[in-house]
Amino acid sequence: MIYLDNQATTPLAPEAREAMLRHMDNGEGTGFGNPHSPHRMGRQAKAAVEAARDKIAALLPAGGRVILTGNASEAINLAMRGAQTDGRIAVSAIEHAAVMDTAEALGRRHILSVGADGICAPDQDIPSDIGIIAVMQVNNEIGVIQPNAQWLKTARDNGALLLTDAVQSYGKITVKPADMIAISAHKLYGPKGIGALWVRDGIELDPQITGGLQEGPRSGTLSPALVAGFGAAAELAGQRMEEDAAHMESLWSAAHELFADWTLNGSETARWKGNLNIRKDGVDVARLMSDCRDVMFSAGSACASGSGKTSHVLKAIGLTDTQAKSSIRLGFGRYTTMDDIERAAASIQTATKDQA
Repeated sequence: MIYLDNQATTPLAPEAREAMLRHMDNGEGTGFGNPHSPHRMGRQAKAAVEAARDKIAALLPAGGRVILTGNASEAINLAMRGAQTDGRIAVSAIEHAAVMDTAEALGRRHILSVGADGICAPDQDIPSDIGIIAVMQVNNEIGVIQPNAQWLKTARDNGALLLTDAVQSYGKITVKPADMIAISAHKLYGPKGIGALWVRDGIELDPQITGGLQEGPRSGTLSPALVAGFGAAAELAGQRMEEDAAHMESLWSAAHELFADWTLNGSETARWKGNLNIRKDGVDVARLMSDCRDVMFSAGSACASGSGKTSHVLKAIGLTDTQAKSSIRLGFGRYTTMDDIERAAASIQTATKDQA
C-alpha cells in the first residue's frame, strides 16, 4: 500500500513508540504510575509528563502554558467555550469542523470570507461584537498557509482573542503567536488520543470537563505513555523540521509535475508542501478511489468522509459542487518516498484515463 493521507493522520514515529513503551511496563518498571498520585511511582510518572510537556512547549511561542487534552477538538472546544467572553466568534470560511460547528453550536458564529487562493485576508470588516477570531495556520484540506501574524494584529485592534488551529502546522513550520493554539500529536507522528491547548499567560478559561481539574481547566487522569509519545514526536519534529520541509518540497514538486494536467486548488506559493489538492474535470473520485485501492488518499477531510457533503473548504474558494467532487488530496509525510509518489501518480492517472 502507498500511504498519501498524512493530513488525516501520520504513522507513529519509532522514537515516539519507544518513549511510550517505557510507560506501559507492568513488570519491575514503574512507568505505568498515575501522574497525579503522591507516591514515588506517581512522582516519577509526573516527572515524565512534565518533561514531555516541556518538549511540546518548545515548538510553541513563549509566554504561555500547555494544557494537555484528549485531542485537538477538545482543545478547540475548551478555548471557544472556556474563554471568558460573551462576544461572537469570527471564523474563517475554511476552518475545521471542530471550529465551525462549535461556533455554530454556541449560536455566536460569524463567517470570515476567503479568496479563490484560499487565503483569509485580515483587512476585512470585523463586527464590533466579536470576542474571538479563529483562523487556522495551515488548512487541512488545501494546505494554504494563513497570514496569522496579521490576524493577531487585527484581533488586538478589535479587542478580540485570536485562536489558532495549528494542527497541520505544529512541528512543520514555526507556529505564529496567538492567544490560544490547538495542536494534536497524531498529525506529528505521535499517538492518537492526545492533544493540547497552548494558552497565553493572563488568559483564564472556565473548565468544560469538571472533576479533578488535573490540568487546571481540564479534568481527567493523564496517560504518561501518550504524553511521552507526544513529547518525543515534538522533540523529533523540532530536530528534523528543515530536513522534513526539504523532503516535502521535493515530493510536492515531483507530484505537481506528474499531475500537470490537473488543476491545483488553493495558492501555489502560500502553501505547506506536504499537501497537494488537485482537481480534474470529469473525474468520478468515488470510482477513482475504488480503482486505486492500494493508494491511500483522500477526497477531502477525513473528518467529513462518508457524509456525502461537498467540501465547505472547496466551496469557500469558489469551486462548484462538480469541481469540488472532482478533487483529490494527496498528503505527503516524513516516510513517503519518491517511489511512492511515482507509483501512486501512475495508478491514479491510469484509472483517470479509464474513466474518459
